[in-house]
Amino acid sequence: MSQPARPANYTMSLVIIGALFFIFGFITWINGTLIPYLKIACELKTDFQAYLVATAFFIAYTVMAIPSSFVLKKTGYKKGMALGLLIMSVGAILFVPAANSRNFNLFLVALFVIGSGMALLQTASNPYATIIGPIESAAMRISIVGICNKVAGIFAGLIFGYIALNDADTLIANLQTMDSITKEATLNELAARVIIPYIIIAGVLILFAIGILFSGLPDIDDSKGGDENQLSSAGIAKTSVFQFPHLVMGVITLFLYVGVEVIAGDTIINYGKSLGIELSTARYFTQATLAFMLIGYIIGIVTIPKYISQSTALKFCAILGVIFSLLAIITTGYVSVAFIAALGLANSLMWPAIFPLAISGLGKFTKIGSAFLIMAIAGGAILPLIYGKISDVWNTQQAYWIMVPCYLFILYYSMKGYKAGKAV
Repeated sequence: MSQPARPANYTMSLVIIGALFFIFGFITWINGTLIPYLKIACELKTDFQAYLVATAFFIAYTVMAIPSSFVLKKTGYKKGMALGLLIMSVGAILFVPAANSRNFNLFLVALFVIGSGMALLQTASNPYATIIGPIESAAMRISIVGICNKVAGIFAGLIFGYIALNDADTLIANLQTMDSITKEATLNELAARVIIPYIIIAGVLILFAIGILFSGLPDIDDSKGGDENQLSSAGIAKTSVFQFPHLVMGVITLFLYVGVEVIAGDTIINYGKSLGIELSTARYFTQATLAFMLIGYIIGIVTIPKYISQSTALKFCAILGVIFSLLAIITTGYVSVAFIAALGLANSLMWPAIFPLAISGLGKFTKIGSAFLIMAIAGGAILPLIYGKISDVWNTQQAYWIMVPCYLFILYYSMKGYKAGKAV
């Protein structure tokens, strides 16, 4: 069967996609620092409120993924990526009035706009990374660009953590004794710290959008994919994306995976603080999670597909996820925090494995299938919010029980779910 036309040499294309994933990582993993930062600056009372930061950002994927697939049909991958970057720049600019007014709702709007641009960008770039080369090595390519993502996340946390949370412990203590006028001025100064960084981010996004438009990045035509006339195992021609059970279960799996990944990365700072660890130390914990993910991506590049398959890598990661979650719940202090950070290793090869396994064999349904998978990123909006509610009612450690059934479902997909509905 034929495959979507691929560029003869996709190295430069992969470099450009890697740069896009660097942007994904920088923008996305700032949220881990934004959560405790905005909890202070906007005087939020509960964890549930604070985790609305993740919700506003990731829910945009559900709202915008299907529209993104239609946009890509009109624009193609290349122009769609540029448009996504421009939309993200608008969201970044909205941080300026949000900070000036110290308005939490406006911060959430800005995050939603950024997430909307990311939805378009990811709907284009993820299948692009999958189909520019052999499908059996897709996880290796996504691991390569994933390294760009996590390195960016580490830099973002270090830079933004220094800007926003460097003196947070002293600030929190001083706020308790300030009069209302001094407190208001201090919080306004804190909120203003994000203005220049987000203006710079907006400028970089605009420049990169222009660069994408004038780059040599080829548009890949997947409209005539070989699976257009593929028969199901029952011998019936497939006429709808919903006739691919492995995709449907892949969407559920990706939803759960993104949820646990965001929980591991975005709650760990607040979790450390709840254990009595100072914010000056806890602000580095997200970087530890990302460092573990980076290790996992390197392992994926070396081992997939030469030594292990994508499904086997996913199975090992899911098992690690269950083990590390349980150990984080039953241990205490820095040891417990370390196991939350180690979930970065468990999560590392999940996206690189789930996406190509779920999108495999879709042919002409590749764009819409990709859109459904991007919608599943809403797991990062919903599961952390549930975690926050449980932590308010119970405690921050026991709330991590939410991750165990998620990893168990991912384990099922790695063993049987990805084969559902495929002819054998």
